[in-house]
Amino acid sequence: AWYQRHENDTWSPEYQINLLTTKITVLQEHLKVNHKDYDAKRSLLKMVASRRTFLRYLKTNSLDRYLMVSKKTWLKV
Repeated sequence: AWYQRHENDTWSPEYQINLLTTKITVLQEHLKVNHKDYDAKRSLLKMVASRRTFLRYLKTNSLDRYLMVSKKTWLKV
């Protein structure tokens, strides 16, 4: 996969951003049907904040990796 640096990579920011993006997408679909699920809304907000933190880290430390991740996950730069 494009987001893993090596075969057993699970801690790189790219991997974490991709993992959070997939979880966020699933939760968004869940909330379209169950709009009163406040626990899911809270979890969604926590995941978005966590992804934003990883993106900010990548942006400050490695701009080329940040641009690659944002392009691959269709996030606005």
